[in-house]
Amino acid sequence: MTARSPSPSTRPKTACTPRKHSSPTSSPRGTWRSVGLWNTVTDALDEFRVESVIEILSLAVLIYLVLLIVKGTTAMSLLRGMLIIVIGAVILVEALNLTVLSWLLSNSFPALLLAVPIIFQQEIRRFLERVGRTGRWHWPAGRAHLESVVDAIADAAMALGEHHRGAIIVIERETGLEDYIDTGTKLEALCSAPLLLSIFYPNSALHDGAVIVREDRVVAAGAVLPLSERPDSLQGTRHRAALGLSERTDAVVVVVSEETGGVSIAANGRVISNLDGPRLRGILRSLILPSSDLDRPTGPRLPRLSRRDN
Repeated sequence: MTARSPSPSTRPKTACTPRKHSSPTSSPRGTWRSVGLWNTVTDALDEFRVESVIEILSLAVLIYLVLLIVKGTTAMSLLRGMLIIVIGAVILVEALNLTVLSWLLSNSFPALLLAVPIIFQQEIRRFLERVGRTGRWHWPAGRAHLESVVDAIADAAMALGEHHRGAIIVIERETGLEDYIDTGTKLEALCSAPLLLSIFYPNSALHDGAVIVREDRVVAAGAVLPLSERPDSLQGTRHRAALGLSERTDAVVVVVSEETGGVSIAANGRVISNLDGPRLRGILRSLILPSSDLDRPTGPRLPRLSRRDN
């Protein structure tokens, strides 16, 4: 005799209890991550030393000084190229596991460190001379000072044009002009119309050459500029020099013709000629004045440019 299994209707009913879902924060994995992060923070705080902060700040100041030394010189492009080559080589070695190239890089770094002061000796010398000469740091000129520079240059250019006195005034922007400043007589004077008129007075000691303006100061007079080598360039020496500099840098150059008394502006490798006072002032404002006191133009276009002086 076999035992009969209970029918479905007679089977005891068991209550179905819902399954509890644990929150991520209460899971062991979440707890382990929180503990690990907290341990990392506490370990960092335990190992914190004042000497570490001093080392980090010293390294930051050193990097800042290096960038300050090469800023505004042709060495900036050289340094940028060196960094691109070194970083690219390191990435290539790590990605492809190149043993020979890795050995060359590891043995070349000490030589590169010794070569840097030799390659940039001229920039280092200029930087030390500037610090020793001024004895203080100069903050960039604000918008109000730059507006006064625009007014001074425009007034001086129109006055020189009325008397048919040749002049060439260079306004430095993002690209530094240290190489051209060294060719002239270095000055440190606030830019004003009377100063520019006195520099370009006939037979004066500094009238033959270019005046270079940085921020709100005249930093050089009698500077020599490179001539444009374009076959369709302007025939006058001053205009060729202004065009040549604008082809190599982002500087704005104001030129006054000694023969005609006309005033021109060269920028971005082109020239706009026969300017009157209001138009000259307006173009200078659009090219030199920043949109705010915190940023500067990086190369605006000069409107309605012509390649030849009329």
